Amino acid sequence: MTRIEVTQVGKAYKYYASKWHRLVEKLGPLSVERHSKKWVLKDISFTVQAGESVGIVGVNGAGKSTLLKLLTGTTKPTTGKITLHGRVAALLELGMGFHPDFSGWQNVYMSGLMMGYSREMITSLMADIEKFADIGDYIDRPVRIYSSGMQMRLAFAVATASRQDILIVDEALSVGDSRFQAKCFARIADFKRQGTTLLLVSHSAGDIVKHCDRAIFLKNGAIELDGSARDVTNRYLDELFGKQADAAVEPVPADSPLGLTLTAQGDLFASRRGYRAEEYRWGQGGAKIIDFDIQAGGEHYPAAIDSTSQTDLHVKVLFERDFDSVVPGMLIKSLEGLFLYGTNSFLCSQGREHISVKAGEVRVFTFSFLMNLNQGDYLLSCGISAGNPLGEMVPLDRRYDAIMLHVSRKVEFWGLIDLASTFKSHS
Repeated sequence: MTRIEVTQVGKAYKYYASKWHRLVEKLGPLSVERHSKKWVLKDISFTVQAGESVGIVGVNGAGKSTLLKLLTGTTKPTTGKITLHGRVAALLELGMGFHPDFSGWQNVYMSGLMMGYSREMITSLMADIEKFADIGDYIDRPVRIYSSGMQMRLAFAVATASRQDILIVDEALSVGDSRFQAKCFARIADFKRQGTTLLLVSHSAGDIVKHCDRAIFLKNGAIELDGSARDVTNRYLDELFGKQADAAVEPVPADSPLGLTLTAQGDLFASRRGYRAEEYRWGQGGAKIIDFDIQAGGEHYPAAIDSTSQTDLHVKVLFERDFDSVVPGMLIKSLEGLFLYGTNSFLCSQGREHISVKAGEVRVFTFSFLMNLNQGDYLLSCGISAGNPLGEMVPLDRRYDAIMLHVSRKVEFWGLIDLASTFKSHS
């Protein structure tokens, strides 16, 4: 049975040059138009079957939120038609519909009534809602003092207190702790087994692959790709982290194990997939980091790196002066800025590596390591310094937070770094 049918849907918003244009259009002849239209969604068509799980991905501004508003009836399409078969529960924004001065109990009743529950039904579900939300005595306190995580707990508990035919979940779950997220997805999985259709919007490619059978990639208000969750998220990651440009880019040499040539062909660093334009670049000059290559799983610039993969980072440097001793280095951080791992040529070689260079020389330096990180996104920095690694070093060129890495993992663990522990039971 088809649960969701979206047929040639478009959504445009009117824009007026001034408030007077709006007034003239309202009061003037019917033929007078004083607005321009901005199309947020164009010719969107797809169907979702009963019990199917579909993820929706796209960069900010792709039209995801607008599509959800159309599906939940918050706004109407400009063109096309949307048909939903069955009861719908939606969790779009944290605490949407909650009154900040009402207690958790009062907001549960108010939200339940808005969802079409009777007061008697809400009363019968209240114990389960309170147990699932697990916010303790805060259930009796005003919502305005809740943290975002507590609001999400209560909102999700209300939205899923009774199994609906269609469950629409936006990015709201991302604010919860991992334990509660697992609890939410366990409930969603149980609903799916009973035939609930899931529509999940998330920026986490891992969540989409893990919980969805299929995914839709929105780009510039249109469907770019509709297919398997894995194929669509890979395409989304290409878009998110930046595909290699087609023009003025040095191709990856087929016969070079390094992936980079030893000739200077301009600063190609920013043209590579994974480059992050918000990098912080600084240094005293004399050398320039002009290119990089990341290899893992037999791929150059992979959209996702398996956490068990051997990873090679190649950094290409053009030297503009002679140096008796240079030290390349790298650093991996979490998105929050937590330093996870850093090393340099001196540390890796235990002091045995001494690198001297001449002006005009191009060198490629390689760091090889196992990507023993949990699933998620990380920031990679690289740098080149001159001087004594046991004493004072002068930064020549440092590109901080210059590369975005996406790490995938089949089975996640707690924390960020995998210490590869083993376990034995003794009796």
